[in-house]
Amino acid sequence: MDAVHIRGGNALFGETKIQGSKNAVLPVMAAALLIEDISIIENCPRISDVFRMQKLLEKIGCRVSRADRTLLIDARDVSKEMMEGESVTGMRSSLMLLGAMLGRFHEVTMEYPGGCVIGRRPIDIHLKALARMGVDIEEKDGAFTARAGNLTGNVITLPFPSVGATENVILTAVMARGITVLQNAAREPEIVALCQFLCKSGAMIEGAGGCVILIEGGRKLHGTRFRVPADRIVAGTYLLAALGAGGHVFLREAPAMQMNCVIWLAREMGAEVMITREGITVMTDPVKKPVSCIRTEVYPGFPTDLQSPLMAVLSKAEGKSVIEEKIFEDRFRIAGELCKMGACVRTEGDMAGICGVENLRGCLVNAGELRGGAGLVIAGCMAQGETTVTGRHFIERGYEDICRDLQDLGINIVCG
Repeated sequence: MDAVHIRGGNALFGETKIQGSKNAVLPVMAAALLIEDISIIENCPRISDVFRMQKLLEKIGCRVSRADRTLLIDARDVSKEMMEGESVTGMRSSLMLLGAMLGRFHEVTMEYPGGCVIGRRPIDIHLKALARMGVDIEEKDGAFTARAGNLTGNVITLPFPSVGATENVILTAVMARGITVLQNAAREPEIVALCQFLCKSGAMIEGAGGCVILIEGGRKLHGTRFRVPADRIVAGTYLLAALGAGGHVFLREAPAMQMNCVIWLAREMGAEVMITREGITVMTDPVKKPVSCIRTEVYPGFPTDLQSPLMAVLSKAEGKSVIEEKIFEDRFRIAGELCKMGACVRTEGDMAGICGVENLRGCLVNAGELRGGAGLVIAGCMAQGETTVTGRHFIERGYEDICRDLQDLGINIVCG
């Protein structure tokens, strides 16, 4: 059965190691297409989105092999195949192959990408940015072709600091002639990881992690070895699980420096959070303090990917909390499922009001999307009785083994 079963009521105690980052490894895998050599990617998480990306790379001629969590990508013999099928339409991150294929071949045809249903997430911002480097776009029958006779660096200003658009511009610009200056770039740590990988491969990129990135294109890239950083969203999910159910946990290799906003919020809500070079320790009773208003923002603000897990935690806080979702529309899909468990959540537009209740009750709920599914698992940890979360495949897009990790922390949870 495609489900997660949780018997709630236990606090979290113990230690778990944080996996490699989903949002870092996928663009790095795409970037390997630019390198006519072998790329070795370490600490690669075993998640379904990585497996989908691997299938896409193999479809266009890459030879990909895996040894545990180390991935070898040989991109010496890739071809200009159309990017289509479930691996494209079922995964939003397939869009970053647009920039990589343009950089390698100056042409790509692909179906429109899919993934979780959390709003329109239009790609116009990507296409308009690439047009500044000489890319022409033709759209037909649910697919589009992007081609450029000559890729030329330019000054590009994004209307919004989109992570995906920033990645696509970087992947294209490293193979373009001249210098590209990308303004209003995304500042997420995953952008920094992508640029570190490319620089280790011979690219010249400055300013990653800031709002202006300078890329000197046209350099020959070579194979390299790169270690994927730990996943700040997975670490934040388990920190919030401890906040909701209470306990004493150690999150080994959690990237604390990338989690300042989440750690600040946890402390504001009453948790004791200690940071060392080895990871994060969280000691807390089940959450009591509500949040007057928390707004999701681009990095370094509170991440939209942790909004659903936070909503689950706040469902048992003493008093009213407010969440404002400023990144994606329609990302309150978890609210109705939480209400089935006895939560009191009201949504209107980009605002959600949560009035804490004394108890949640276990029942059958449906994930529907990746982070909402993780939020429902947290709610199951906090609830009385047994909770069954269907749609486990959504959760597996980003969490290597959420059941294993929470079992390590003492939760009565099984997948099946």
